[in-house]
Parts: sequence; C-alpha cells; structure tokens
Amino acid sequence: MIVVNLDVMLAKRKMTLSELAEEVGITLSNMSILKTGKVRAIRISTLDTVCRVLECSVGDILEYRPD
Repeated sequence: MIVVNLDVMLAKRKMTLSELAEEVGITLSNMSILKTGKVRAIRISTLDTVCRVLECSVGDILEYRPD
C-alpha cells in the first residue's frame, strides 16, 4: 500500500494546502485528493513541483507499507 504523507510535510513547512495548490498550479480539490491518498495517478511533473515547493524528496511524501 502506498501512503501519502503530504499533511506531515505541510505541517513541517508551515504551509496550508491552499498555498501548496497555488504554488504547484493545480486546483485545491485535486490537491486535497492527493493529500487524502484517494488519488489514482499523479503526473511526475506534478510530483516534481510538489517536492520543489516543499523542498523535500519523493520519499518524504510517498511511503510504501506492505499490507
């Protein structure tokens, strides 16, 4: 199972989901879907931008947990 830890990184960076969505250039509703882990797919370019804005690596946002 892939777990999305976006809320953790937002808290560490003291940034709101709205601010991140604006910086990344996607809608708040799409960012919310990503944050809750209900996303079915994500563009590599979007993930790249999220990591750039949050100054983190992909592994800080996405985590694999065996079932």
